[in-house]
Amino acid sequence: MKIEGIWEKDGFIMRPARMEDAENYYRQNFHPLDKEAARLTGSRQDFTEKEVIDFFHQSVENTGCYLFLILAPDGRIIGESVINEIDFDLRCANFRIVIFRPIARGHGIGTWAVETTRDFAFEKLKLHRLSLDVFSFNPRAEKVYRKVGFRREGVLRDAVRDGSQYGDDILMAILEDEWKLLRAEK
Repeated sequence: MKIEGIWEKDGFIMRPARMEDAENYYRQNFHPLDKEAARLTGSRQDFTEKEVIDFFHQSVENTGCYLFLILAPDGRIIGESVINEIDFDLRCANFRIVIFRPIARGHGIGTWAVETTRDFAFEKLKLHRLSLDVFSFNPRAEKVYRKVGFRREGVLRDAVRDGSQYGDDILMAILEDEWKLLRAEK
């Protein structure tokens, strides 16, 4: 399915990634990856340009993945919102998001991007279930997910590390009927 659409809020834009975005995606965010972004996503901080660009191109070409870029008013890529691991038979998928830039965190941009991506998943992809993982040392993200309708389904205890401390991997999801109920309440 070809992705169409550009979403805007307060000068910020979320749009489908394009092949020509790859170099800026790397240079603006992975040179190196922000320490907090790496910690909250369970990622390492250092990637080669080839690793990032190859991953980016694979994501853009992958029919089972929808990669949306979040751009600041000045056009810089500050984040991504992704629907991946799509199973069209079961009508389910995984969701992940990262705000790369510390200055962009805590201003509602992530909440807006989560809501917009969630709506795309149910409206355009006709999914029945959208799931995600969030680490226990990222309570702000869990609060956002709850706010937009995701529910806790389980906890993988001490499944991740935050430096020398273990943390839980919290499993969350929202179902199509729950999303419809949210939309009806608006």
